[in-house]
Order: sequence, then structure tokens, then C-alpha cells
Amino acid sequence: MLLKKYIICLFVVMTFIDVNCQYSAMSFNIRYDNKGDEENWWEYRKEELVEMVRHYHPDFLGVQEGLIHQLRFIDDMFTKYSYIGVGRDDGKEKGEFAAIFYDSTQFELVESNTFWLSETSKTVSVGWDASMERICTYGSFINRRTKKKIFVFNAHFDHIGRESRRKSAQLIIDKISELNIFQENIIVMGDFNCEPMDDPILLFTKSLEDGLISSVMEDHGPEGTYNGFDLGSRTENRIDYIFTRNIEVSKYIHVNDRRENNLFISDHLPVYIEFKN
Repeated sequence: MLLKKYIICLFVVMTFIDVNCQYSAMSFNIRYDNKGDEENWWEYRKEELVEMVRHYHPDFLGVQEGLIHQLRFIDDMFTKYSYIGVGRDDGKEKGEFAAIFYDSTQFELVESNTFWLSETSKTVSVGWDASMERICTYGSFINRRTKKKIFVFNAHFDHIGRESRRKSAQLIIDKISELNIFQENIIVMGDFNCEPMDDPILLFTKSLEDGLISSVMEDHGPEGTYNGFDLGSRTENRIDYIFTRNIEVSKYIHVNDRRENNLFISDHLPVYIEFKN
């Protein structure tokens, strides 16, 4: 009888664990490979960037500014990750990606796509008053353990065009509506080049939750995410975000890890969340 009760209790505990599994996501502008960055050049920081990713091992890693050889370097360093995305300049491999790496042992890719942040989103194009092509990559995934579906969007908004940023946010919301997935688990992350009270962020928060605000944990790291490789920066400029819908965020951090020489790993801090799915 005692053994039977033990087995029942163990089953209940394991069921609870399965339903409430903890996962993580990270948004990270890794800074494109630019020799002009001198001591902050990609070749000098790429190994430590990979080690930082390895330490946190997010189940989803949304990368902005990554060029194809940078993505391949990261991909080669891991056995569990696969990634989705295309280059914004030609829809293939040219130009910066808004790639999404995912742990393929935890999540199965169902479908993926990339659209341009413009009036003609299905083709390579520059939108509104943007200075260059901008894109959003998204994927739908199945949690291999819980069988729950999750949609992950990753984008990089223009740094010049104010209208472009506002229209880009609306375009992503419209895409979610077009896919008819507002009832599903959703993550929208990226470098949005916007402060928290700017129109695009306020637009997002009408349909999504700002993970920093909804997070159960109160210690979020530095206030901002953009450091510009400036060691004297207080990192107060928050322009990188992770928004969610139908997801319980237990932790939200602006990761301020450094290289061994105390230089920044990138000119942006990664944004990291832990959540249940």
C-alpha cells in the first residue's frame, strides 16, 4: 500500500514537472564583423561570445546583425543548435540576418519564414523612411516534451527611420494576426532601436507583454542594453527587448557579462529570459 502511494505521488510530481518545464530565450545583437572596431573586432571576441552563449544555453537565441560566416561559426561550436533565417540583402546569404538558433533536442521546427519590414514584405525591399533593408524571421516550434507549440519572432528595426520603426511594429502585429496565433505561446524579440516610451514599443505592449515588467524576478541587471563598446557607459539606453504572449516569464536579465580583458562581448547586452512552456 505504501509503495502504491509512493508511485502515485511520484507520477503526480513528474506530471507537474513535465507541464511546467523551464526554458529560456535570448535576444542578442552580436555586432557585425567590422575590422574598424579594432580591439572589439569580431575575431577578438567571437570565442568569448560563444562561451557566454554556452553558459546560458538559451533554447532560443535570436541574433541580430549576424553575417553568414558569423552564424556558421556559432553553429559550428554547438551540436544541439540549428538555425533559421536568410540574409536581408538577397533573401539567401547576403547581408545581415535576424537568425533564430534553437535547441533541436528540445524543440522541433514546424515552419519558418522571413519577411521584409516594408510595404512589400514578401520581397527584398527597403520600407518607408528606413536607411536599408530590415527583416523579421519567425518560426513555429513544437516542444518535444510537452508537445506545446511556440512561435518565435526575431527582428532588427531601422536606426534612422521613425516611421519605419512604427510601421515595422505594426507589421509584426499584423503578421501574428494573419497567422491567427494570438491564442498560442509567442515570443517577439529583437533590437528595436526604440526607448520604452516610443510608439513602436507602446504598440507592441497593446498585444504583448514586456518580459521585463511581467517577470517574477525583480533583479534585471543594468537598466539599458546598448553600450556602444564604451567602458564608461552606464548602459541606460534600453533598445533591445523580449516580448511575450501567453507565457509566464520567471526571469528577465540584461546580461552584463564581459570578456577576460573586461571589454564588452558586443556593443549590445544580450537580453535573457527564463519561462515555462
